[in-house]
Amino acid sequence: MSSFLTYTAIVLVASPGLAAGISGGIGRLPAMGWNSWNEYACDISEGVFLETGELMVSLGLRDLGYEYVNIDDCWSDKEKRRDEETKRIVVDSEKFPRGISHVADEIHKLGLKVGIYSDAGTLTCGGYEGSLGYEDIDAATWAEWGIDYLKYDNCNVPPEWADEYPYDPALTSNPVPPRGYDYARSNTSVRFSRMRDALQRQSQPIQYSLCVWGHAHVERWGHETGHSWRMWGDILPQWAGRAGFSWGIMPIVNQAARHWEDSSFWGHNDWDMLEVGNGDLTFEENRSHFALWAALKSPLIIGTPLKGIDEKVLGILSNKELIDFNQDTHYSDSARPFGLEGPVPPTADNTAHPPSHWVGISVKGIHVFLLNTGAEEAVLAVEFDRTPGLNKQRVYLVHDMWTGEDLGVFLDGFALSVKAHDTAALRFTTPQGNHPDANWAPREPRRSEGGD
Repeated sequence: MSSFLTYTAIVLVASPGLAAGISGGIGRLPAMGWNSWNEYACDISEGVFLETGELMVSLGLRDLGYEYVNIDDCWSDKEKRRDEETKRIVVDSEKFPRGISHVADEIHKLGLKVGIYSDAGTLTCGGYEGSLGYEDIDAATWAEWGIDYLKYDNCNVPPEWADEYPYDPALTSNPVPPRGYDYARSNTSVRFSRMRDALQRQSQPIQYSLCVWGHAHVERWGHETGHSWRMWGDILPQWAGRAGFSWGIMPIVNQAARHWEDSSFWGHNDWDMLEVGNGDLTFEENRSHFALWAALKSPLIIGTPLKGIDEKVLGILSNKELIDFNQDTHYSDSARPFGLEGPVPPTADNTAHPPSHWVGISVKGIHVFLLNTGAEEAVLAVEFDRTPGLNKQRVYLVHDMWTGEDLGVFLDGFALSVKAHDTAALRFTTPQGNHPDANWAPREPRRSEGGD
């Protein structure tokens, strides 16, 4: 047994939601899968999705829980838009010569599910046909095709659907509504609820992902509307900063620290699709990105090409211990930041340095995630008497979730060196490997609604 003061391990590698009956039994845990947008944008085709499905199987991702192959924007015919008689959206016959239903059939044969994209406006963000005013027609069409998942965006909203008191979390000021105003009655909520109702009228269960960017305080009504909801702008494959409506990882994590309590079973904050393996992210930045998304109980939707994927990137995406934390069937809470001096500051462009210390719980133990936001390697400490869920009077076996190895038994505290922009993922148990406190929760009382 080692004391905190005498031993430092050095790392060389770097709310209730929709009720089960209403939701069709889907969406209790964060969704896992793959989406085309981050890498392919509009350059998609039938072959991209069929090949991706096969790779999800052969690379072992399906067996780890990744199940959705999601078609993002640009799948429809931009000129024909809707059939004159049926009013159904017309599929781009060059990209999908055998139709979306053929893709769904082939994906299902692989033991996977398939997703589609639309928008709660007149047009999608890419200028393709939206679903506002056609919710029942589109929901029935997707159900007939065998669609299992809908990502529903928030572009091109006509003036008559504007909110009386709009709220955008990325703005420094928003109109202040009168006392008692309910954002669940906003036009934004109504637009997304209309599609919820249309989906629920279908016999095919379809997981519903609200791509609403945190507008209209979706965290207040998302649980009654969908299975997950975007809480911020689009993600970029970069560590910090922003470009227009898109943001780097650090600003998003900072915003997540302000809303960690808003997720639970059946409803999840969505911090956007994974950029692991994209752009100029370093190995350590990729690790932090994945570890924190897993810890935050965000959907884990891969956004990098699987063909020729780098083995190190695949290793990050395949980390079973982090996936198990994200998919824990007993504890719904996201990891929470701790050790803060005051509240998490508002999210800014280049100045966001989110909390370094996060703690959560799973059926396997108490977990601590240590994020080094700095540009240099640094020693980060876990002092047991200052860590929620731990106790100064006890000793703990510390386990590295990245390597799968035990680091030793420690008294009083533990510290380790974390590379720049890396995140250490640790599990604390009794010296015998048992759960140290199965009744503790990041949020009290713990939400435990719903069954498996």
